[in-house]
This record gives sequence, C-alpha cells and structure tokens, in this order.
Amino acid sequence: MTRTITLSAVAFLMAFSSCKTKQNESDTTQTTEQTSTVTAPAFNADSAYTYIDQQVKFGPRVPNTPAHVQTGNYLAAKLKQFGCEVIEQNFVATTWDGKKLNARNIIGSINPKATKRIVLASHWDSRPHADQDSDKADQSKPVTAANDGASGVGVLLELARTIQQSQQKPTVGIDIIFFDAEDWGNGEKAANDFEKESGNQYDYIGFCLGSRYWSKNLHKPGYSAYYGILLDMVGAKGATFAKEGLSMQFAPTVVNKVWQTASQAGYSQYFVDTTGGQITDDHVAPNTIAKIPMIDIIHTNIGTGGFFPAWHTAEDDMSNIDRGTLKAVGQTLLQVLYNEQ
Repeated sequence: MTRTITLSAVAFLMAFSSCKTKQNESDTTQTTEQTSTVTAPAFNADSAYTYIDQQVKFGPRVPNTPAHVQTGNYLAAKLKQFGCEVIEQNFVATTWDGKKLNARNIIGSINPKATKRIVLASHWDSRPHADQDSDKADQSKPVTAANDGASGVGVLLELARTIQQSQQKPTVGIDIIFFDAEDWGNGEKAANDFEKESGNQYDYIGFCLGSRYWSKNLHKPGYSAYYGILLDMVGAKGATFAKEGLSMQFAPTVVNKVWQTASQAGYSQYFVDTTGGQITDDHVAPNTIAKIPMIDIIHTNIGTGGFFPAWHTAEDDMSNIDRGTLKAVGQTLLQVLYNEQ
C-alpha cells in the first residue's frame, strides 16, 4: 500500500473563530453573532461495513483477475444507484517488473455542475502478495485487503448514499474517486529507487499507478478542485490518524480543518493532534502533478510508526474492521462537507 519515508517535524495550528458585532437600531445594546455550524446527517457505520464486506466477498481485487472486474462493476453500479454521474478511466498500467495491468479508475460526481469541488478518494485494488506475512507460505498469496483498500471505499460509498437520501445536501460539488493499481509496488525496490518518469522525489516505483494516471489525465478537461481528502486503512479497531507529514507540507489548512472537525465531533481519540511520518500514497500525485492540495487520512501507529498489525498480510480480513472507526471517519467527512460554502 504505502511506505513511510521520514518523520516530519513541522506542526501547524489554526484557530477558527468568526464573530461580528452589530449595533441594534432600537437601543444601544450590542449583540454577538457567531457563525453557525450545519449539522450533517448521520453516517451509518453498519451500512459502510456491509459495503466493505461485499468487496471482500468478491475475493482479492488484484488487477487482471475476475474478482477485480466484478468489484469494479459493483462500485460503478453503486455510485450510479446513489445518483452520481459516473466516469470510468480504463488504462493499461506498467508495473515496476514490466507487467501490464488492465486498470480502471472509477469517478462518481455529486452535484456535477457546482463550480467549487472537493475530491474524496480511496484505492480499491488489492495487493497481489502478502509480503509482510509471518508465514512464508502465505507471502505469495494475494491480500484480501479488507482494511487496506476496501475500508476507504466502503466509507465513501456510504457517504454517497447518505447524501443522496438526505433532503439537505452540501452546496459544493463532490468527486468520489476510486483509484486503481495502487498496491502493486515492490517494497525493497521502492526503498532505493525513485520514479524516473516524473522525477518526483516522493514517488516510489510501482505504487499509486491509478492516481498518477488520473493526475496526468483528469477526468474532465480543465478540472480543478478546492482540495482533496484521501482515505487509506480507515477501518481497524483503535485506529489512530496522525497528521501525515506530506499532507502538512502540501495542505496544512485542510489537515487542521478536518482534525478540528473530528475533535468537535468527539473523535479526537482517532484523529490525534500530532504530526506523523511522510507517507507515499495516492495523495502525492494529485499534489505534485495535478496541483490539487490533497491530504491523507491514514492509520499509523502513534510514536512507533508503522501500520495496523495485519498490513500486507493474509490476515487483513473482516475481523479487522470496526464500526466505531468507520463512524468516526465517515461522520467527520460529512461534517466537513456540509460546512463548506
């Protein structure tokens, strides 16, 4: 899925306060008006869990397999069911070891005519081998990828369903992007070899092929977005989301907005107010190529680094998925969207 690069020492603080005073025309009393907060509809964690489980039931979503095709069809159909305008990008990706992958980015747009747009993204493919598994016999097997991939997709599907069924909808346009071919990279090669095509110091060979393709071939001519939020591994019990280092470098205002929203909603045990390591992930290409400020909400272990215990192993199954974590992430995103103007 990703690799930690370095620890960032930068932390940003942003205070949100908005008030104004006005003179009452009938007397000399001053009143204070505080900016109101819109309450978003409730996020259904049970529903998100079901969408994750359905992806897992197809089997590992490794490109060039029947499970990959079936899952892609399911995701596109669900987005259409929830009222999204759906665009698919079919492309052939070349892996670090020369394989050709039949890949597919799936984009679902809510309120497609709105000028101000927010990108929400997650990768939907599965890693082809469980290289981090302690059992060597399992290291060559594909990863079920319940958390590392399916969890973010499940949250975004439920978010689309919630908005579609709500009488009140956000005023901004929302583009949900399911990136493909994120997780094929070679870990050892990635640690020592950078992507040559773009010359980007953050891009390791083989990872994030779908987000790179989209960033170079935006789904609509002249497309732009106010900012983006990437979800990666957002379903495990007791998950902790530090302020990822590259997100703080590229889009600190967006990071702080999301983390403050989570804190106000009572989810600060998940969204921890500390700066974490820099992660090579699907938010890098949108920042460096498409020039869209995108942040990464990703499970990392506070203080010790690394990811959840079943990362890149055969044990990344539904036993890792926790409804409380899904609720924290989904409700925070809805609250952010409903308070965009």
